[in-house]
Amino acid sequence: MSVVAVVAGLVLLVAGAEALVCGASKLAAALGISPLVIGLTVVAFGTSTPELAVGAQAALDGQSD
Repeated sequence: MSVVAVVAGLVLLVAGAEALVCGASKLAAALGISPLVIGLTVVAFGTSTPELAVGAQAALDGQSD
């Protein structure tokens, strides 16, 4: 059962990320933002979000060191 939950979570994660990136890219393109800036922003958020999540969880647990 746990393997099914992990696979389902991974599928939902990938689908959600794809929807977010496609939607944000279309919105930025509609606003006239260059494709280079769109790509760099997506990469910046993609690399920083895991660190933000770990830091936020550590702060909530009271282990900010």
